[in-house]
Amino acid sequence: STTAVPLRPVNKGGLAVLWIGLALLGAAAAAWALFLSNAPQISIETLRPGSGATPTDTDVAIIKYEGRLSDGNVFDQGDQVPLPVGRMIAGFSQGLKQMKVGGKYRLHIPSELAYGSTGQGPIPANADLTFDVELLDVKSEEEMQQMMMMQQMMQQQMQGQGQGQPGAPGAPQPDGAPPQP
Repeated sequence: STTAVPLRPVNKGGLAVLWIGLALLGAAAAAWALFLSNAPQISIETLRPGSGATPTDTDVAIIKYEGRLSDGNVFDQGDQVPLPVGRMIAGFSQGLKQMKVGGKYRLHIPSELAYGSTGQGPIPANADLTFDVELLDVKSEEEMQQMMMMQQMMQQQMQGQGQGQPGAPGAPQPDGAPPQP
């Protein structure tokens, strides 16, 4: 024989509470989705498409750029500037990772992804930024360190040759002796 468990009927008030709870849960989910979709985002315009590599957080991007405030005033610019992609302001880093070498882009960064409420140097607090960026090359951090070491060695050699090194032929001698032939 089977044991039957009698089910009590659900009262109408309890059913209404269940439906209200489901409606509130749905509204909360929609609000969360709206919040996530309205998070600050950069926008990128492609002025000239690139066809080369795309930088990653561990790369160094070599760029030509001009940075402007929303009123059009230029606050910074550079040519052949090496920038570590993963160590830039969030918006600039996100933008670089969407570019290809050889391309030219216009990057719009909302203040929340730039310097926020603090500002930095000539950039006021809560400033949206616009950059025209030409991605010239992408190097690994190791490649950049090697290039910089080579450049420093060359500069030191050039300085040493230009000033004359003691003991070098034709260089002035510390004791006032005539230069060696």
